[in-house]
Amino acid sequence: MAERISFEDQISRNKIKSVFLMVLIIIFFIVLGYIIALILDPSYFFIIMIIAIIFSMSYTIFSYYNSDKIALSSVKARLANSSEHSQFMHSVENMAIASGLEAPKAYVMDSEQINAFASGRDPKHAVICVTTGALKKLSKQELEGVIAHEMAHVANFDIRFMTLTAVLIGIISILAEIFLRSLWFSSGNRDRGKGGAILLILGVLFAILAPIAANLVSLAISRKREFTADATGVKFTRYPPGLASALKKIKSEHVSEQDKHRYAKALAPLFISNPYKKLKASSFFSTHPSIDQRIAILEKM
Repeated sequence: MAERISFEDQISRNKIKSVFLMVLIIIFFIVLGYIIALILDPSYFFIIMIIAIIFSMSYTIFSYYNSDKIALSSVKARLANSSEHSQFMHSVENMAIASGLEAPKAYVMDSEQINAFASGRDPKHAVICVTTGALKKLSKQELEGVIAHEMAHVANFDIRFMTLTAVLIGIISILAEIFLRSLWFSSGNRDRGKGGAILLILGVLFAILAPIAANLVSLAISRKREFTADATGVKFTRYPPGLASALKKIKSEHVSEQDKHRYAKALAPLFISNPYKKLKASSFFSTHPSIDQRIAILEKM
């Protein structure tokens, strides 16, 4: 008999892993900053740091406070109504009660693909959007499983968590870019002999690799948040087969190229399943875990 998985353990384990990965990004940031400070004049590095922080935070904070509007506008979503989407709105209300949160505003977007996403900077400003395909193809239990998953993202403040990740990655990328460009115009401390040359080479290599590594870690965080949302969704519904069955339908459906292009690629991480590709195996470059892996875990709960 297969070993059973507790959704509470799954939630706790993936949250701890998410925090660990976030710490890893912070370490990249500290090491990169330290190396640049050694190579360049510390006062010059301080100016670079300020510029990087201002640019990264300005862009990310604007996106954070307008995340729901940007997402809904990009997919041309419309507000759900009780006469046409009664089951959907009823499911949202049920999951709001189960989660102890305010019911988010419910939206519908035109697409034959089964998918859904949640957005908003906090539970009071949250929205949940599902495709018309999801409303047509999913049963009541399956739809509630999907809604519970999206409510879990809201309850776990995943938008806030991923925003912080985006800020750190933005700072690392801008910091590395300014540093590499500055090498063309400033000699810094490169006249310190062999040791200085080695340090410079290490600095250049780390400035190139740190943003790439930080982005890969960010994708790993995104995958862990999906596992956490699955487990938290089960906590709300107390019915793992609902979400598992919905994921099986998502895995088996054929999605046309035309339907894929209804989505902006930047929004792919928000959806319950990547609308551009449904990987059967785990990938370091994917925003989502493989559907097979998610189903296998849900079936053990």
